[in-house]
Amino acid sequence: MIILTVLGAVLVAVGAFYELVGALGLLKLPGFFLRLHAATMSCIGGSVLSLIGTALLALGLEEMGTQRLYVAGTCIVSAVIILLLAPSGSHSLAKAAYTANAAPKEPLEYDALREKLRGE
Repeated sequence: MIILTVLGAVLVAVGAFYELVGALGLLKLPGFFLRLHAATMSCIGGSVLSLIGTALLALGLEEMGTQRLYVAGTCIVSAVIILLLAPSGSHSLAKAAYTANAAPKEPLEYDALREKLRGE
């Protein structure tokens, strides 16, 4: 059970690092779309790794008794839900901002979506 505890602590630490990098990306990156990418990667990397690490920590603590299975199950289900919903939500937000011209598209080199939407 020591391996589960150590691995869980490492995953929580890596998840915290992802969250820190995502926060720095939100502060430093220019433009809406780059910031949205940083926020999504922070959410997926930070939250999911932290939840999986918490599940492993719970499974490694025998003092919790049968409650550790509930905690681990809840963490795993939450991680799966985040993995499914965060990218689709980010994609929907980016597409809505793109089609409404709500955010400037400054560093854009090639715009394949404009050709697809116009039917070219």
